[in-house]
Amino acid sequence: MEIAQAIDAALRKAAAVWVSVPRRRGRLVWALWRDGAVWVAVGGDQEVPGMDDGAEVVVTLRSPTTHSHLLDAPAVARLVEPDEETVAALRAAHLNGPAEWTEVYRLDLV
Repeated sequence: MEIAQAIDAALRKAAAVWVSVPRRRGRLVWALWRDGAVWVAVGGDQEVPGMDDGAEVVVTLRSPTTHSHLLDAPAVARLVEPDEETVAALRAAHLNGPAEWTEVYRLDLV
């Protein structure tokens, strides 16, 4: 299965991924797969220290059913201004209360 297909399938069932920046511990963040990239909103209740525009990151995906490791995918973080549809999808992906964030990143797989 292609990496993009695996991410899409997994995020349809569990809207969260681990994101890590080199030399920093990975963080679990709410995410969605859209337009061939992983989108994450940070700030408020979820932070990824060291993630900036242009940062190289690793997206780690676990199986939504077994919680076992599925894949690690290198990506580049791009700070974006999301459209209204993406904002609504990010809010829907955030399942544990109000979605409050300060920045949205598009993680483009490399």
